[in-house]
This record gives sequence, C-alpha cells and structure tokens, in this order.
Amino acid sequence: MNIISLVPSITETLFDFGLTDHEVIGRTKFCIHPKELVKNVEIIGGTKNLNISKIKSLSPDLIIANKEENDKAQVEELMKDFKVWVTDIETLEDNQNFLTKLGILLNKEEIAQNFNQIINSIFNLKKTTDPIKVAYLIWKNPYMTVGSDTFIHEIIEKLGFENLFKNEKRYPEISLDQMQEADFIFLSTEPFPFQQKHAEELENELPGKKIIVVDGEAFSWYGTHLAKCSEYLQTLFSGNFQ
Repeated sequence: MNIISLVPSITETLFDFGLTDHEVIGRTKFCIHPKELVKNVEIIGGTKNLNISKIKSLSPDLIIANKEENDKAQVEELMKDFKVWVTDIETLEDNQNFLTKLGILLNKEEIAQNFNQIINSIFNLKKTTDPIKVAYLIWKNPYMTVGSDTFIHEIIEKLGFENLFKNEKRYPEISLDQMQEADFIFLSTEPFPFQQKHAEELENELPGKKIIVVDGEAFSWYGTHLAKCSEYLQTLFSGNFQ
C-alpha cells in the first residue's frame, strides 16, 4: 500500500509501524522524524499548503490527514480522487483508537498494542492531591495558550497538572495578568520556538514565577511519539512537582 501522510506525527507513526520509504511515498516539509527515512520521501508541501498536483502525480492508495492540522478545502479536493482518512485526535482515547485502527489496516495489530501499552503506562503516575496550575504557552506576541478541546490540554491534565486555561477553547490569546495565577509557566518549543532567553524575559515581567521551556513534541505529537517521551514526561513531573 502506497501512503501519503499529511501530518508529521502520523508520518513518524507509519515508520514506527515498520513501513519503508517505498510505502510512505509522500510527506509534508514538517515531517522530520525519523530523519534517516523521511529524507527519501517526496515532499508534498506544508500541512496547510499542499501541492495537490504533486500528490495526484504520486497516485497514492491512501492519504492520511488530520481535521485540525490540514486545510479542509484541500482535503476535500483530494477526496474526489483518492481514499482519504481524516483523523481527529483530541484525547488519549482517540490516540489509542487511531493506533488500533492503523494496526488493523496495516496488519500490524501487535505493534499497535505494544505502543498503546507503553503510552498508557506513562500516565499511571502518582498524582498530587492539589494539582499544580500550569499555563502552557504556544506563541509569543501575542501570548497564546491551549484550551480544553486540544490534545495538549489532555496531556497536561492526564499528567496530573491543571491547565490554568481549561475553561477556554482552542488557542486563546492571554495577557501577562492572566498568567499570574499559574504555579508554573511552560514555554513550548513549538509552534513558536521558545528558548531559555524567552523564559528569562518572561521572568523579568513575572518575577517569582517558575518558568520552564518544555519539549513541544512531547505534549502535542500524537501517534507513537508519546511512547518515546515516557522518561521525559515522568522526569518533568517527578522532578518539579513532587
């Protein structure tokens, strides 16, 4: 089966399931894992700026897209000519179902089960009785965070933290004043590439706040990537909050 993936974390997942660069025949420019394999796969544009004509020229048996990460109009255009699987992953349960379905589709059920078991074990942490309030920032100028209907929110909460902006939806803009209630502020390395210098800048504006640069992929990449973040997420949790 020749597959084109329109989502970075799904591209990684396909290779983690054992597919080769002869089976994954197209990917976006943001599909960077695994580096040694994606370099051999045709780039078909960005997640929201697909090269439709190039995709058509590749004649895939299946295209895997995502409701949030891809442009609806472009995906619908592809549906006229190809089989398109539009994933919608907001929760860990959604992710488990996605991996299970993919395992069945590729006849790799055992691999899917193994990844699901690893991911489930990550979140069996001893939670604190009084959750730590976290403001998770994904953008600067303006500052933006995550609401309750996002995969990042799910990871924050399942780890035992409390998303300070859990009553918001999607990716709202927030002010410095709104961050005052946070116990910790997480600066994600993506989509905005927060670095330590940004943490130091924010510390000057919010003196006394604990501000940490965190691996954005660990919080936002669904599929198999979470299984590789077990040690990181558990260290983040146990190292700072217990």
